[in-house]
Order: sequence, then structure tokens, then C-alpha cells
Amino acid sequence: MAIIVNMPRLSDTMEDGTVSSWLKKVGDKVEEGDILAEIETDKATMEFESFNEGFLLHIGIAEGESAAVDSLLAIIGDEGEDISGLLNAESAKAATEETLEAEETQPEESAEQPAASIPEGVEVVKMPRLSDTMEEGTVASWLKGVGDTVEEGEILAEIETDKATMEFESFYAGELLHIGVQVGESAAVDSLLAIIGPSGTDVAAVLAAASSADTPKTEEPKTATADAPPQTTTTKPSEPVEKTVAQASANSNQRIMASPLAKKMAAEKGIDLRQVQGSGEHGRIVKRDIEQFVPSAATSAAPFVPKGQESSEDIPNSQMRKVIAKRLAESKFSAPHYYLSVEFDMDAAIAFRKQYNELPDTKISFNDIVVKATALALKQHPQVNSRWYDDRMQLNHHVHIGVAVAVPDGLVVPVVRFADEMALPQIGTQVKDYAVRARDKKLAPDEMEGSTFTISNLGMFGIDEFTSIINQPNSAILSVGAIVQKPVVKNGEIVVGSTMKLTLACDHRTVDGATGAQFLQTLREYIEQPLRLVT
Repeated sequence: MAIIVNMPRLSDTMEDGTVSSWLKKVGDKVEEGDILAEIETDKATMEFESFNEGFLLHIGIAEGESAAVDSLLAIIGDEGEDISGLLNAESAKAATEETLEAEETQPEESAEQPAASIPEGVEVVKMPRLSDTMEEGTVASWLKGVGDTVEEGEILAEIETDKATMEFESFYAGELLHIGVQVGESAAVDSLLAIIGPSGTDVAAVLAAASSADTPKTEEPKTATADAPPQTTTTKPSEPVEKTVAQASANSNQRIMASPLAKKMAAEKGIDLRQVQGSGEHGRIVKRDIEQFVPSAATSAAPFVPKGQESSEDIPNSQMRKVIAKRLAESKFSAPHYYLSVEFDMDAAIAFRKQYNELPDTKISFNDIVVKATALALKQHPQVNSRWYDDRMQLNHHVHIGVAVAVPDGLVVPVVRFADEMALPQIGTQVKDYAVRARDKKLAPDEMEGSTFTISNLGMFGIDEFTSIINQPNSAILSVGAIVQKPVVKNGEIVVGSTMKLTLACDHRTVDGATGAQFLQTLREYIEQPLRLVT
């Protein structure tokens, strides 16, 4: 029997989805668990697997098209099954819904008859919600200028959220008629970002119609009306705007326009993007520029600064940096921090890791050992694995460990879920994957949520000992230093040993000193007796 598959709700804020690609075509056999399609939501592009088996009989939404949640996505059934009845029923259902909507909106439309309407083919692009916590976005750069032709799928702008700088692609084709938020400016989610439509559209009329439709950017119609009379738009008036955009882009933190692949290649090769001449659109650095780049003494030489001359530069704070500052300040000044420092004997852990890595296709790090040992210790001390609320404490019996990862714009904390149940190689694989995708800004919002405890490791940078600020709503964070060789006393003799210093920052509202000390004692047992991690 044929089954209708509807557009799924893949995020809590998702209202519609875009089919990025179909991994099955009509007539293909579909097994339960097979990836049916890739669907782009308001947060990320996600794989959508089939919960049914049979043959793909019908595709309701083509690649590149968008549809509301619960719209007909596909039909799966027996090979050769007649689905005309289902398709007719869906068409009748859609027609009924359209009729009802028209009847509901008819009085409002008649009451607001004088209000201007947006012309057909013109699209008002609003500031997107690119993360679950995003309230406003900052335009880092425009990759298109007013008057440029925009194709569906082209990168329109780069937008800074509270978590990362992300490329925002256009879902419409036409001419970029108007830019509502200039480079370096911030605007609330759903504010007017841009207008795309046919060449020659009266932009002033569109702005007025958008304003009457309660578009958040209420100042835009006034500005447009004052600066330019309502007349047919041509490509010539766009030149000053393009110039302004280019100047803003050049002066705003000297931002470098480069494709994600070019940035990644430059980082791998140690190339300073400021020395690379871009050959892409609007001077954008692309892959071939990195491949053809030849460093020279002239470009690598430091600029001359006269002796005694003072110099400085102002760097605008990114959205990520603003959020980090706000949340860490709230944590430091609202949670009464105290610190417990210990020094562990790492000789056994070093020998254990060496022997473990001799196994085929196996590679673990000391950080993996610390994460696993911490997860097992937290299972025995739920008070440390807790959260503080004004009216209660929440003791978590599951262990989700956040691992701090440094990125160019700040710090992100992806979460290793159920770390106590994972094997050491599984922890290592997941942490490495998170680190790579964090630096490429490819982490999904849900991969950075839900931690019950946090680990920050600066030992890989040669830092012996440090303290961290608690990542609220967690009650504690563990700071891990480097492993160092030094003289130690063993069996009454001074010998060369390897030690590692760890510092536990605790919220005194939930974790008392004795509780934190007992947790560190348990952690010591696991790290200094590492065989317990695999038994």
C-alpha cells in the first residue's frame, strides 16, 4: 500500500524546507533507513532517511524547490502501484486549503484595499535566522552589488551570527535592486535585508509596500524616498551604491573576501590571505588564486614604522566575540568560582597510550584519555555533573562533555554525548571531527548544545597550568595542562617522571570543596590506572 511522505520538521523553528538533492529517483527501491534526500532547513542541510520501504513512486518537490512543512514530499509503495487516487486527493486537499485561506483573508484584503502590494516576481529578502540563538545578524560583506544579476543558489552575502560567520545564498533569481543592511551594520532577524526582482522595478514602491506589510526595517522607505525619486531603476544609479559597499567592505576590519575552500587551502599552506590578489567576482579570492600564489620578499616584508611612532588599530567585535564576552561575564560575576588544582602522575598513562596505539588502525590522544576518565568519574559524582537554577539543582545522570575548541573568531564548545559509554577510539574520532568542522564553521547548532560538563585543554600549546571560567549552565569546568618531565620522588628516590596539572573550577552554589576534591580523587584513579578505562 502506497504511503505519503510529507516534508518533515527537522528543527524547532523550521516552517519550510528546500530539497537540496534527491539520493533516490522515481522507480528506485527504497529500504527502511536509506537516505531519501538532503533537505535544507533554516539551520542546516540535513539528510532525511526513509522510515518506509518499497519503491519511490512519486517526487512531490523537485531539487532546489521549497515547500512548507507537511507538504507532499514523496510517495513510496509497491512497484507499479496506481497512485493517481492519492495524487488527486492531495490536489483536492491543497485546493480546499487555498479556498479556505482565500475566504479567511478576503475581508482583510477588502478592508486594506488601498495598501500597496509587492509586484509579481519581486522578492523581499529578510535577515535569516542562521542559528537557534540568533536574534540579530551583522553583514560582514556583500558579494553582490545593486544592479548585479543574482542566480538562484549564488552567495549573496556573508552574515555574522552569535556563533559564526556564514555564507547566505539566494533562493531567488533576478537583479539585486536594493540593499537594506550595509556592510558592518547589524539588524534584527526578519528585518529587510535586500530586494531581488526584474530589472526596472520601482524600488520605492516595493519599499512602501514592504513597510505597509509590517516589514521591520521601517526607515528604509523614508531613506529611499528622500535619496531617490520614485522612478524606474536602471543600472547606473547602482554604481554609487556599489562603490559605497566596496569602500565599506575595505574599511570594515579590512575583511578579506575569499571562498571557504580558498580559506582552508590557505590555512593548510600557511599563506597570508592579505598577500593574495583575488581573481573572482569583486576581487574574491578563489581556489586558483591559492594554487597560483607565489610569495615574494616584497610582500612578506614587514611595513616600516618610524622609531617612536605610536600606532594602533580598532577591530570591530564580531557577534561571536560579543556573545562570548556577555556569557563569560555573566558566568564569572554570577557564579561564585573557586579552584582546585592537582598534579597527576602520567607515567602509566604514557605507557598505556603507547601500547594501545600499537593496535591496528588505532590512534588515541591523551585528551581522549582525559575525556573518558572524566566521564567515568562524573558518573560517580553527579553533584559535579549538575546545573544550578534559582529554585533547584539538576543532577544529571547522563554525561555530555563539552570540549572547548579554539576558532579564529573565538571559542566554540561541541558536545560529546554519552561520553562514558564510548570507547577511546570513538571519542578520539568524534573530537577530531568536531575540531575540523568547527574551524570550517560547519558545526550544526545542536552539536554545541546540551553539555553537562566542560573540558578545556591548553596542554597542546605548552601551557603547564591555567584556570577557566565555567561554561554555564554547567557547574564545573576542567582545565588540562601539558605533560612535563621533572624530578619526582618515587619509593623514596628522586627519579625523572612525567606529570600533568589539572585545575577544576567549581560553582560553589552546587559543588562544595569536599565534593570537588572527591571527584578529583576518583579522576586520579582512572588516569593513573588507565587499564580501568577499558575494563
